[in-house]
Amino acid sequence: MAKDTITVTDNVTGKSIELPICHGTHGPGAVDIGVFFKEFGYVTFDPGFVSTASCRSAITYIDGDKGQLLYRGYPIEQLAEKSSFLEVAYLMLYGELPQQPELDGFLGNIVRHTMINESLKGFYQGFYHDAHPMAIMVGVVGSLSAFYHDSTDIRNPEHREIAAHRLIAKMPTIAAACYKHSIGEPFVYPQNKLGYCGNLLNMMFSVPCEEYEVDPIAQKALDMIFILHADHEQNASTSTIRLAGSSAANPFACVASGIAALWGPAHGGANEAVLHMLDQIGDVKNIPKFLEKAKDKNDPFRLMGFGHRIYKNFDPRATLIRKMCHEVLAKLGDENDPLFELALKLEEVALQDDYFKQRKLYPNVDFYSGIIYKVLGIPTNMFTVMFAIARTVGWVSQWMEMIGDPDQRIARPRQLYEGAAMRDYVDMNKRS
Repeated sequence: MAKDTITVTDNVTGKSIELPICHGTHGPGAVDIGVFFKEFGYVTFDPGFVSTASCRSAITYIDGDKGQLLYRGYPIEQLAEKSSFLEVAYLMLYGELPQQPELDGFLGNIVRHTMINESLKGFYQGFYHDAHPMAIMVGVVGSLSAFYHDSTDIRNPEHREIAAHRLIAKMPTIAAACYKHSIGEPFVYPQNKLGYCGNLLNMMFSVPCEEYEVDPIAQKALDMIFILHADHEQNASTSTIRLAGSSAANPFACVASGIAALWGPAHGGANEAVLHMLDQIGDVKNIPKFLEKAKDKNDPFRLMGFGHRIYKNFDPRATLIRKMCHEVLAKLGDENDPLFELALKLEEVALQDDYFKQRKLYPNVDFYSGIIYKVLGIPTNMFTVMFAIARTVGWVSQWMEMIGDPDQRIARPRQLYEGAAMRDYVDMNKRS
């Protein structure tokens, strides 16, 4: 990695130092401030770490201005069109697209780990039937280390790989069981003959008393959504996993922490918020009124599913999923469903409105994925769970990369303290 330098001068003391500039494959360079505190006695202040590179990574790259997303260098458009979710999972974990024997072996490993320990089924009974599925998921995933402690030695590469495979394989089974528990139906075992997404649909929607046939359009739509959601650089949940992992916590605990971070409505709950927004708008005739509310800075209403913090252009994932959304609506949706009619009209109007066009507030991946999930019969409170299944691939890839980094050490951010100055203890009878 080529290095230049930047000179930094403290105007108070006149002291200057040269800091190396690290250059990656794409994107802006990073100033290495490792000696900044030692030399100047200052810490840097960056709320939300929006200008701070917390790690080196070779997994995912985003160019928000160009609307570009790369997995291991491959454009998301090519992977979504030509690949499958588990092939992308292999790519994320190992850095290269697999040869057929490698993919076959990987698929075999995933299939072998899809079942969960029978004792785990009793764990679900400790949750109320109306508990949020994400609450159950955090607990169940966190408990996996108690059942699979043969793969928790993070310094053992074989253990790390087995844990990664187990997490990817078991997430759909755990998620489907969360859903079945919430509706009071028996858990459905995974079937080795089905694909990854087909297996999930079968475990969620089949019942023991009748045959269930996986719809190919539903399976195709889920596979694409999972590819688009597999990773997204150092977002809140991924950073949480790296932070937890830096303490040498086991991978199951780390992923549970990531699920907790994903649960927040500002992160993984965005597609759920889209459906709530559509319910709030209620009818096509109300769209103009709500668009005006969205433009009013003093109005708390926000148009959910439009724009993106990172992408300053069209979200490349939205371009791909939009076509799939319309295909799913045409094949599986109810043409007379007012919610779908409202969503499509809102999309049409917003794309033509100068206010949104000038600010590049285009529909993002959450807008379309929420609609697809709704068409597939997936309840709103399961949307973030579906996100967690897909993102597990990115999480374990990022975790494995972090553990293998020779420069890795426990994370310890600094702070700018603004509390009371040092003072002496005052006895109770002397306090005013």
